[in-house]
Amino acid sequence: MNTTTESADAFSTGADAPRYLTHDIPGIGGQLKARPEDFLVEEIPLYNPDGEGEHIFLFVEKREMTTLQLRDALSKHFKVKRKAIGHAGLKDKHAITRQVISIHTPGKTPEDFPSFQHDRASVLWVDLHSNQLKRGHLSGNRFSIKVRGVDPLQVRHAKAALDLLAKHGAPNRIGEQRFGFLMNNHLVGRAMILGDAQAAIDLILSPKPGAPKGSADARQAYVDGRFRDGFDLMPKVFKIERNLLRALSNDHPAEKALGVFDPTAAGFFISSFQSAVFNHVLNARIEAGTMDQLIAGDLAFVTKNRSSFEITAEELEKVDSTLQGRVESFELSPSGPMWGTTMARASGQVEDAETQALANVGVTLELLEACEARGGYSMIGGDRRPMRMRVIDPEVEGGTDEHGGYIRCAFELPRGSFATTVMDEVMKCVSAGV
Repeated sequence: MNTTTESADAFSTGADAPRYLTHDIPGIGGQLKARPEDFLVEEIPLYNPDGEGEHIFLFVEKREMTTLQLRDALSKHFKVKRKAIGHAGLKDKHAITRQVISIHTPGKTPEDFPSFQHDRASVLWVDLHSNQLKRGHLSGNRFSIKVRGVDPLQVRHAKAALDLLAKHGAPNRIGEQRFGFLMNNHLVGRAMILGDAQAAIDLILSPKPGAPKGSADARQAYVDGRFRDGFDLMPKVFKIERNLLRALSNDHPAEKALGVFDPTAAGFFISSFQSAVFNHVLNARIEAGTMDQLIAGDLAFVTKNRSSFEITAEELEKVDSTLQGRVESFELSPSGPMWGTTMARASGQVEDAETQALANVGVTLELLEACEARGGYSMIGGDRRPMRMRVIDPEVEGGTDEHGGYIRCAFELPRGSFATTVMDEVMKCVSAGV
């Protein structure tokens, strides 16, 4: 593989369909997110604000609005820079979600500002805290999801699937949100890692089936080389696309144009690439029946402190080993690679499989290091991710309301986990991103 284009077919969104842990249980089918109120998400904070400090904490309910759009609205309202605003995670746009946001306003209190008013967001409570909210500063999320277009009597299959997932854990596959509305964020990230700025820009701006309504003319203008027209035609909500088109219209070369990315957005593309490779590795472990088993060479993920340690053949062979009990209690899980320059490496056959998954998409550790040396994208260091996620306190019910029949599934997931992945195991028709 010499270019992003040549390897795109092998690394496309449909190349590696999800492998189901619940393959023996019929899927209920149906549709997610038929309307925002059918998909409810509430963030479970890692800690409560202490009531004093330079950071205003807001618990915000938003509707059909991304976390970054909310951040920008709050930045304008409080007249602070984006970096003054903290959030623990990114929440779905096509849903009703509740999450905590922090705003650094030294010397000021909430009473010094007018109430935040927005047609798609409302503040549920306000407090003060001494530190900024950081990514990952949440315990998890509670979901309540109504599946539409289903026979409510299929609730028995939904319950069977969720019960099995609660017992063994759900595959911790990274969901479709990470891959964008064009399902190609991972390809953009790969092009960035390879240093192919032009390929990355082409993937973002070229015409594509499924491109958001209103952007088609702007994308055609890009292909025609009419960058200023493209900027004027591109809807304002597409900030990344508009920033790229503006840079290109100012005769910036591709490498310089790519530098206009918001650091969060750039890191998101890199994370999407890492996520796609992780999903490939996870699928192989599900097929092998070892997603919820530790094998020699694994790096066991410790749930409590998110550390990891190597599993040796000698430890597995000990008669008095406590490893299996710790796995069954979800204290430990096998981990997979979010590939990066400082990521802890597995050993033996596990490492070979993980390295091969990276090589299969035309990337090596040396290329990751070269990408970091060129200026360093966020998240390029990588991490280990547990192969499974605990599905906590599942609830299932079937019913009918003014919009027709539904099956409602509710459960809590640890931070960094995707509810769409759980629902795919129940429905067996939800795209999981790769």
